[in-house]
Amino acid sequence: MSAVAPGLRERPFLHRRRRGAELFLLVLSLVVGIGAYAAVGLGVKGRVPADIVPYGGWLAALCLVAHLVVRFFAPYADPVLLPVVAALNGLGLAVIHRIDLGYAQLHSSIGPFARTQLVWMTLGVALFVLVLVLLRDHRRLQSLTYTTGFAAIVLLLMPLLPVIGRTINGSRIWINLGPFSFQPGEVAKVLLVLFFAGYLVLHRDALALAGRRFAGIDLPRGRDLGPILLMWLISLAVLVFQRDLGSSLLFFGLFLVMLYVATERPGWLVVGTAMFITGAYLGYLAFGHVRERVDTWLHPFDPHNNGYQLVQGLYGMAWGGLVGRGLGQGDPTATPLGFSDFIMASIGEELGLTGVMAVLLLYGLIVERALRTSLVCRDAFGKLVAVGLGTAFALQVFVVVGGVTRLIPLTGLTTPFLSQGGSSLVANWAIIALLLRISDQARRPPPELTAPEDDATQVVTLR
Repeated sequence: MSAVAPGLRERPFLHRRRRGAELFLLVLSLVVGIGAYAAVGLGVKGRVPADIVPYGGWLAALCLVAHLVVRFFAPYADPVLLPVVAALNGLGLAVIHRIDLGYAQLHSSIGPFARTQLVWMTLGVALFVLVLVLLRDHRRLQSLTYTTGFAAIVLLLMPLLPVIGRTINGSRIWINLGPFSFQPGEVAKVLLVLFFAGYLVLHRDALALAGRRFAGIDLPRGRDLGPILLMWLISLAVLVFQRDLGSSLLFFGLFLVMLYVATERPGWLVVGTAMFITGAYLGYLAFGHVRERVDTWLHPFDPHNNGYQLVQGLYGMAWGGLVGRGLGQGDPTATPLGFSDFIMASIGEELGLTGVMAVLLLYGLIVERALRTSLVCRDAFGKLVAVGLGTAFALQVFVVVGGVTRLIPLTGLTTPFLSQGGSSLVANWAIIALLLRISDQARRPPPELTAPEDDATQVVTLR
């Protein structure tokens, strides 16, 4: 029996494209980015920056190109992701420009970084366009499962090579490509998500089988522990040889979450958490750089610890208070690497707790839209890729903000779309392109199935 009242016709479900809503939100994000850039000039020099028109025009052109590509090549994609990313990137450029002006007043040789960051944003948008134009169906990436896994391992090993590998701030995670430095782990992060998704789709049934039951939890079988043991060892290798605590945590946590989502077995979370705690404790006992990070976290005001950067960041955020000193009115140059690792401390100083919470809300929207895309996606591979990319954002933001606010030890990861750094910015634009491609496929109306004319016109009579 139909639930529709007599005389009323049931409306068919319409798959709306929402590109107009995306354009409106994109204009608001440009107001945030360009307005913050103007506010920095007013706060530091008392006047609007002289290059506000070319800067704002270039930023608007990049966002408009990205919007047009989405409109024509992914018309059913999520309408919120691109404006949120544009707002974060614009705010990051303004904060980096503010720190450049601060260093210029101190006659420091550090910087400028804002112009370089705008160039990297241009390259990121170019890669964003290439991904959406060339990759018309994300399911094609499933055939490259082991290729992406091999490429990710090669990228992780490249910083260890004696000629091109480079150590910066104690971590060997960089390579030199002519005059440029590149962090291959940012690209490896994306490739690992693709590899994990393809691998788990193929082996999900075996990994979902339960083993022994302990404390009400079905633990996995011993024969199925190989993948998680391998990831545990890879994470430890990154921690040992590259001295990169953040990437080690990110890679292992990423695989663990995707494994749980694919199998729906809480036992994997129990085993993975136990392995993480064991690895962290062994790392603390065996490696001096891990002990130094933990000691600095526990006793940042001890003069024997290297806690100057952390303490300066905490003082800056405390000075900012609830609403901040105002853009251009604080002193973020007092915190080392305030344009990079500690850019959240710079935002907390000048925009206060309100600005920090607004930024975290934007990151939460990215994660929420990625998980929403996973829920509506029709294929298992796309579901896992969307979950993996959203989890990568969530873990990275948690690790960075937790380190800056002294919730957890510092790890050295960059803040997506905010921190100065080309490799991170370009890789994150590619991640957003993948999420938009998957959401376009998921929100696109399914093809209508029509019967052939001959079959439709046939009438069968039963006598």
